[in-house]
Amino acid sequence: MISGADEAGRGPVLGPLVVAGVTFKDDSKLVENKIRDSKKLSPTRREVLAKMIKEIAINYEVLVIPAKDIDDMRKVMTLNEIEVNAFTKVIKKLRPEVVYVDSADVNEERFGRDILSGLSFKPEMISKHKADDIYPVVGAASILAKTRRDEEVRKIADILEKKLNLPLGSGYPADVITQKFLKSWVEKFNNLPPHTRKSWKTAQKIMDEKSIRKLDDF
Repeated sequence: MISGADEAGRGPVLGPLVVAGVTFKDDSKLVENKIRDSKKLSPTRREVLAKMIKEIAINYEVLVIPAKDIDDMRKVMTLNEIEVNAFTKVIKKLRPEVVYVDSADVNEERFGRDILSGLSFKPEMISKHKADDIYPVVGAASILAKTRRDEEVRKIADILEKKLNLPLGSGYPADVITQKFLKSWVEKFNNLPPHTRKSWKTAQKIMDEKSIRKLDDF
């Protein structure tokens, strides 16, 4: 039994971090269906494959960590430690014999060791950078994580966009649509919108700029 685990949404200033894991007897069906890194697939193709993966997998697990929880955890741990904790929870549920993970740490081996240290059982651990592009089982996990995060962001957008009549964007700091949305929201409501990671530099900068403009008004 092999499992793959991956995340989606590590870097965004808005929306959740999602970690997914998936278990198969072997990766033959995944190879046959050309499963690969979710970032290299169109949204439509990801949705089709996510449905198929859930149907043919022995088991799968998806963990959604909301922005507020990320902010709370960052008071006492690093983002890498948050990911280790999340990967550990997902792998505990799957209990594979061999597990492949996409390393979030610059040190691939350390990331794998840190996950193993939180497990009561000890699967064979393969921790690699770009594992979602190397191992189909991690590619499958990346597809589940990405489609779930996209779903969560759509739900957030449905609620928040009505209040500003502006598109939310992807939630990533470099997205000019997201930047405009956050700045417009702060301008109108004097606070960051729900589901924003307030501990992110992007969010803090927007609030700081708002404070400076207020001081300039005096």
